[in-house]
Amino acid sequence: MFMNLFEAPEAEAARLAQSPVSSINHTLSTLPVNIDSYLQDLIIQMPRMHPDDTYTVIVVPFEPVKLSAEEIADRDELPRKRHTGWWTCLVVASDHPSYPVGGHRLSVPAAQLVRGTQRTLALTV
Repeated sequence: MFMNLFEAPEAEAARLAQSPVSSINHTLSTLPVNIDSYLQDLIIQMPRMHPDDTYTVIVVPFEPVKLSAEEIADRDELPRKRHTGWWTCLVVASDHPSYPVGGHRLSVPAAQLVRGTQRTLALTV
């Protein structure tokens, strides 16, 4: 019998959509996955979670948050859930008053990071 190691993208969206309508997970279920690579050290513009959201927050995930015992047990189940866990991120650019640049750290779910937009730095001399 053939079994996929990871849940299908549609299954992930359906799982997230089961959360309450006003929750982050439910909102994430409506957004496409834009980043399929490993998240560490990428420059990521966070996705806009609401249509009237005008703030831009750009982060760099640098350290995965240690998994809880429950999350470790979930990893043994097949198929594995896609984009689980959290990352500690540094805010590197922001116009949001609650998330200033300069050493501010955030814990961000991987499901939210992969729905962001990868950015690059452009140097002008």
